[in-house]
Amino acid sequence: MTVAAAEQTTAARRGGLARSRRNEALALVLPSLVPVVVLSILPIVAGLLYAFTDSKLLTQGLPNFVGLANFDKVFANSAFWQSFGIGAVWTVSVTALQVVLGLALALLLNTDLKFRGIVRVLAVIPWAMPPVVVAIMWQSIYSPTHGPLNWLIGALGGPSDINWLGSFSLALPAVIVVGVWTGIPQNTISLLAGLQQIPSELLEAAMVDGARTWSRFVHVVLPSLRPVIVAIASLSFIWNFNSFGIVYVMTAGGPGGRTLLPMLFVYIQAFENGNTGIAAAMTVVILVLLVLVLALASLGRLGRRRADA
Repeated sequence: MTVAAAEQTTAARRGGLARSRRNEALALVLPSLVPVVVLSILPIVAGLLYAFTDSKLLTQGLPNFVGLANFDKVFANSAFWQSFGIGAVWTVSVTALQVVLGLALALLLNTDLKFRGIVRVLAVIPWAMPPVVVAIMWQSIYSPTHGPLNWLIGALGGPSDINWLGSFSLALPAVIVVGVWTGIPQNTISLLAGLQQIPSELLEAAMVDGARTWSRFVHVVLPSLRPVIVAIASLSFIWNFNSFGIVYVMTAGGPGGRTLLPMLFVYIQAFENGNTGIAAAMTVVILVLLVLVLALASLGRLGRRRADA
């Protein structure tokens, strides 16, 4: 056998081995890809297609193609765009407070606190509770007639008949409190894990240099936690913008649409009004705007990194 023939044989064997390995890898990955395709990709594609049809809930037959008519209705719907303002207040407020209060609780749980294990378990309870249970519980707390919150305010000399969820000015802050209370545990757990990864040598060196508690927090702890804070804030932002279960159970978007979040608006349009085609178009608009916001935030953060470098 000549050298050229031997090289060809070796190359063929290597090619066959590479194909065999690719087939084995595909066989291992395929079972995990099937649920992703069925539960994620296909619904997304179906939603995009429905956005261009006159689809109605519980109607027989195939929907008709209407082009961009649904998007014209969405852009002309002032109530839908007003819900974006409410959603922005909800998302930014809940996310910021969850991160700040979660960091404060994580710092507390990272100390030599007595009964620290029990406190950590108690801190996770709001996260473990179903959203419907949380909403019903807080409805009772906010009750204007027999709620413990009004009773406490009355005992302190204040008004005892405040209609928290029925007031135009108080309904949104009231549900924001519930959203913050529900999401603090997941932020706390992530930030506590980040705190425990900070080398103790850094803090000890700062103490030796005479840095006080606040200085150590600003110059050592926060820079070390920055990747964790960015990650958990981004995930919380997406989750809070898309969540509406608690608000739906507590206020159903009222009073007067003061707590009507964008995704709640879509839900009502699809399942109460039956306009699934228009609801799909709204979902596409929301998805595009959300991706743009996250992309701009990422570009801004990348620009700051380059400027610092």
